[in-house]
Parts: sequence; structure tokens; C-alpha cells
Amino acid sequence: MWKQDFTPIADQLWLSAIVALIPILYFFWALAVKRMKGHVAGLTTLLLAVVLAVIAYRMPAGKAVMSVTQGAVYGLLPIGWIIITSVFLYKLTVKTGHFDIIRNSVISLTEDRRLQALLIAFSFGAFLEGAAGFGAPVAISAALLAGLGFNPLYAAGLCLIANTAPVAFGAVGIPIISMEGPTGVPAMEISKMVGRQLPFLSVFIPFYLVLIMAGWKKIVEVLPAIIVSGVSFALTQYLSSNFLGPELPDILSSLVSIVALAVFLHYWKPKSIFRFATESEVAAAGQAVRTTHSSGEVFRAWSPFLVLTALISLWGIPQVKAALTGHYEGTNGLLKAVNAIGSHLTFMPPVPGLNNQILNASGQPIAAVYKLELLGAAGTAILLAAVVSKFIVGISWKEWARTFAETLNELKYPLITIASVVGFAYIANSSGMSTTLGMALAKTGSFFPFFSPILGWLGVFITGSDTSSNLLFGNLQKVTATSIGMDPVLALAANSSGGVVGKMISPQSIAVACAAVGLTGKESDLFRFTVKHSVFLIILIGILVYLQSTVLSWMIP
Repeated sequence: MWKQDFTPIADQLWLSAIVALIPILYFFWALAVKRMKGHVAGLTTLLLAVVLAVIAYRMPAGKAVMSVTQGAVYGLLPIGWIIITSVFLYKLTVKTGHFDIIRNSVISLTEDRRLQALLIAFSFGAFLEGAAGFGAPVAISAALLAGLGFNPLYAAGLCLIANTAPVAFGAVGIPIISMEGPTGVPAMEISKMVGRQLPFLSVFIPFYLVLIMAGWKKIVEVLPAIIVSGVSFALTQYLSSNFLGPELPDILSSLVSIVALAVFLHYWKPKSIFRFATESEVAAAGQAVRTTHSSGEVFRAWSPFLVLTALISLWGIPQVKAALTGHYEGTNGLLKAVNAIGSHLTFMPPVPGLNNQILNASGQPIAAVYKLELLGAAGTAILLAAVVSKFIVGISWKEWARTFAETLNELKYPLITIASVVGFAYIANSSGMSTTLGMALAKTGSFFPFFSPILGWLGVFITGSDTSSNLLFGNLQKVTATSIGMDPVLALAANSSGGVVGKMISPQSIAVACAAVGLTGKESDLFRFTVKHSVFLIILIGILVYLQSTVLSWMIP
């Protein structure tokens, strides 16, 4: 047995925090300054973290290595599995020519790149976030934008930035629901508070996306569409999070936003069509011509993604999810049958030498298992969509299998990146380094309301997940807030809201986005693109939370 020590360096919190920060600073340097390939940066960061865990934090080497394997397995399933199947489904539509019809159907609605980004990166991406979460929203929406003709780096970057608004309510509200257990605060109360923070971001993000793409002058041309997109999303997000709960805000907000903007564009068009400077007039003219497809052809081309949407939505329903993972306890006959299959395809073997072998600060053993939900994984739903799509797009089984093999070959380095950075997240947690950083930020006293969302931002950067960040720092947020007289509900919401803008710089998200648009090895370029936006947005959220703890305290439910 080994007990975690959060102040291993001379029993000093700040010295220990500096040591814990070294792998994170190294990763920033490796990508932003040195411009290493993602898998090289990920592997070397992981190695550095293991060395520090063993030497500085005095974690037994065997336990450190096994912790890395636990993270690597989780990085491959479910995260890596989602990337493989998402890119595979996209490639099927490209190979069969159906993506050309999808492209033209979007162009027929609007040829303007600004509005295409709002529809796909912001609204459609939010829907996928609400239904599936993990890497699916960025992978699919970025691939769609790149297929439409967006520069791949821009497509990936815009989708990462657009994905901020829905993350807190992603995967049917799991990030918020997960905080109720360890903190004892009702998920509904946290949902209400997050719903009084993120709508401000939801209104701002469409505006900010267009600003990044086209600059101030071009914003005015599409300001009515920006308002329709952002306000419809934000208003629905507020109402659903405050009166329905954390499960549906993303799905409802995205659907309302898509329908509102599509209807609006039927009656309103911008005065000029915006395209990127790199697009030639000949290509643009060609796009304008290739828009004559029957409604049946358009429906067939979109069908793989409609099937995908239906299946990942089905996979996200709590009762169905329970059956798929063998944990259903209800009486429904069909779900009981699925449960019988799911129980045989769900494996939770303990991690050798690690399970219940580490004691936390309270002296309680920490469970460690390899979580292998083969049927319940969202990637399996996407693979099933690819099987159904085989018959829709009319591709042979031989070509279907060849495309899958090509996808696996193309994604080998992104998978290494994902496995290594999730391994880093796990070693940071099990060694106590993450908690050390959280404890240091919690010492900021009266300024803690400002730093509270930064703690969530840091948690998502390390773990790649708002859910994991909430589980990691939720109780610390509650205890610290109570000690300084801050409402604990505000602190918990701040952790989740701050985490959403850490998603765009998380190594996992960067690897996913690059893999989806064919930029493997260019992770450093994408990181440099998103990091300044992430820092800017977390400062805005920090200011909002500080104001809500003082002059805007009436906003707390």
C-alpha cells in the first residue's frame, strides 16, 4: 500500500506545486515553442511525468507504470474508438461520392463560410456533444467542414472553439450529474448555476467564431444570423438547464439553433458571400453550380449522419446505456435481452498492482480497473452506423473493409498521442500531482472565485474531460468555497464552466481534431491556434464568476 502525499517537496505546497506543474509547462513548450509532433510531445511528457511521480512524489515505480497502462487503455477505448469509427464513417461518404452531395446541400442553404461554420461547427457540433460527447463532436464536425473546403487547420480550430459552449452539458449531462455523488450537492442546483453562466458564452461564441474567420468588418454583414444562432441557443440552454435539468440542454439548444438559423436563412441572405482568400473564383463558381440534386439524393447522402445521430442519441439514453453495459435492472423485455449481451461484452478487470493499492488523503483505498465497455461505447454506435451506411451508400464489403483498414493505418500516430496523454492524466491523478495543483489554487483566498474556473480549466487540460475534471476537483471546490464564504454551488458550476474552454487545448482534443482532418503530426500548429483563445475565454469566465460571487450574487439559485 502507498499513501498519496500532496506536499512531497520539503512538506511545502508551493514547491510541490511547481514540481507538479513541470510536465504541463513542458507540454506547452513542446507544442507551442518546439513544435514537436503530437505523439512525440505526448510520449515525452508522459515519460517526464512518470519520472517526477517516482522521484519527487515517491510513488512506487510499478504502480506508476500500471497507472499509465490504465490511462492508455481508456485512451484507446472509448476515446480512440470514437475517432476511428467517426473518421471511417466520413471516409465512406467521401469514397462513394455522397459527400459531394452533402457539400452541395449545405452550399444550397448558404455558400457563406461564416454561416456554414455556425451551422456545422457551433450548432451541429453541440448536438453531437449533447448526444455522445468525448471526441465525436469535433471529429465529425471538423471533417464535415474540411470536406466543404475549409482549410483543415481552420476547420479543426473553429470546431474546437465552437465546442466550448455545450461541453458542460455533454453526453446527456454526465459532467454535471457526476458531481452530485462526491459533493452531495444536487445535480439540478449545479445545472441551474451553469445555466446562468454558459448562456453568456453561448451568445458570444458565434460572434467570436466569425471574428476569428473574417475580422470585425465582416461581422456586421452577418450580425442578424449570429444573433439568431447564439440567442436561440443560449435562451434554450438557460430554460432547459434551469427547468428540466442537465440531461437535455445541449440537444434541445442545438436543435432549436439549427432550425432557427435554417429558417432565417430561407428568408434572409447576407449582402456579400464570404469565402477564404485561398479559394479561387473558379472553384467558388463551381461550387455555386453543383447544387442541383433531388431531395431524395440529398436525403440519401445525409442518411449516414442521420443514422449516426439516431444511434448515438439512443446510446446516450440512461436506461439503454445501462443495458448496453450490463447494468440494467428494469423490467423491459427488450432491454433485458440487450443487457444479457452487454454483460458479456463489458469487462472491468482490476489493474494489477494498482487496484486498491493507493490510499488517498483520507486513508481510503482507490479502486483502479480497466474499463472496457465494448457494446456500450459510443464508438460502437458509430460503427453500427457505418454498417447500416454500407447499404445506404452502396459500397461493397471488400471496399468497406479496405476503407476501415486505411482509416486504422492513418490514425496510428493520433492513437499513440491519445493513449500517451490520457496515460499522463492518470499518472498525474494517481501520484497526487493534480491535487497538489488544485490545493495551490485553492490558497488564493478572496480571489478564489476568479481562480475557481481556472481550476476546472486546468483539470480539463490534464484529463481531457469536463466529467473527469469535475470528479477530480469538485470536492476541493466545495470545501474551499465554504471556507471563504463563497456559495459552493457557484464554485462547482465554475469548475464545470471553466473546464469547457480547457477542452480546446486538451492534448486529447488536439489529437482528435488533427486526426479527423488529416493533420497528423501538425498538433503543434493547432495548439498554437487555439491556446490564445482558450486563455482569453477563461479570463472572461473568471471575471464572470468573481462578479457572481460579489455584485451579481442574486444570480445564484
